[in-house]
Amino acid sequence: MNNTFQNLFNTYNWDETLASINDKTAQDVEYALSKTKRDLEDFKALVSPAAQPYLEQMAQLSKAITKKRFGNTIQMYVPMYLSNECQNICTYCGFSMTNKIPRRTLNDQEIIKEVEFIKSKGYDHILLVTGEANKTVGVPYIKHAMEIINDRFSNITIEVQPLDQEEYEELRDAGLYAVLVYQETYHRDEYKKHHPKGKKSNFDYRLETPDRLGRAEVHKIGIGALFGLEDWRADSFFTALHLKYLQRTYWKTKYSISFPRLRPHSGGLEPKVEMKDKHLVQTICAFRLLDEDVELSMSTRESETFRNNIVHLGITSLSAESKTNPGGYAVDPQTLEQFEISDERPTEDVAKMLESQGLEPVWKDWENFN
Repeated sequence: MNNTFQNLFNTYNWDETLASINDKTAQDVEYALSKTKRDLEDFKALVSPAAQPYLEQMAQLSKAITKKRFGNTIQMYVPMYLSNECQNICTYCGFSMTNKIPRRTLNDQEIIKEVEFIKSKGYDHILLVTGEANKTVGVPYIKHAMEIINDRFSNITIEVQPLDQEEYEELRDAGLYAVLVYQETYHRDEYKKHHPKGKKSNFDYRLETPDRLGRAEVHKIGIGALFGLEDWRADSFFTALHLKYLQRTYWKTKYSISFPRLRPHSGGLEPKVEMKDKHLVQTICAFRLLDEDVELSMSTRESETFRNNIVHLGITSLSAESKTNPGGYAVDPQTLEQFEISDERPTEDVAKMLESQGLEPVWKDWENFN
């Protein structure tokens, strides 16, 4: 058995970690802000309650660091949902197997139809998403879908069920560029409460997925937590801990962080801990101050106003015109969504918004752009 993040993770206690964050003082925050290279203790200070009076200073620093590293560019991406079939019960997801909804998996012709719409919008980088149903949308289906669209995009990213290392290697050899896999929450007991059935109920297997990706030498790994399931400060810290571990262990790999907040869906779970807009800004800035190279992504879960205001403060990647249902762009816009979209503007409007703020939308992944 290889060493994995779980070995490090098991040395931490959730309650003690959260208490350590909440105990940070204004002096700790000022010390963190004064440094040019920050560590995880500094990160604790930057997501602590003590940092809230320093939010403007954090935002300005984050903006300057992001501009220095990424210039005035924002990478545009779009998710394409291939299937809403799922074998898991997840309390917060519209695709949960307990929800009585029509299930759909796109066939070859439908995939092509969706792709043609997405290409017409200018995208050269695509995120393929499925529910977690290994028999229906397992590796053979994902690999086949990639083969259909490989020549149409510079990069293909997937967000599907966690796989074994050998399966990731097979997909990598078929042209896979990046994988997004979110722990949802790093609180083991709370995780179990929200994932009572299905392969996803295995906390440790999910926790070790980025290790399997790293060993498979997948080019980029995206991680994150679903804010609202547990305390956002502690989940942010464990995401940062995970990031730093991965960067040390798989140093050739690139990394991205996403910041999804719990959104309404069919089944309607209310957030256990509310993450307000100012808290999300604080978290984004804290990640940028911790790491100037990590890509920070913002989806259409957030409102038009919030996204307009956040694009200068650390975000490097933005989705637009997202549909979270299979076939939602061109095939069947009426099927049930995984969660509700908040920013429903067409791609062209989001691009114009960025340009009006002096930013340049980039349609390929950074690797192809640089």
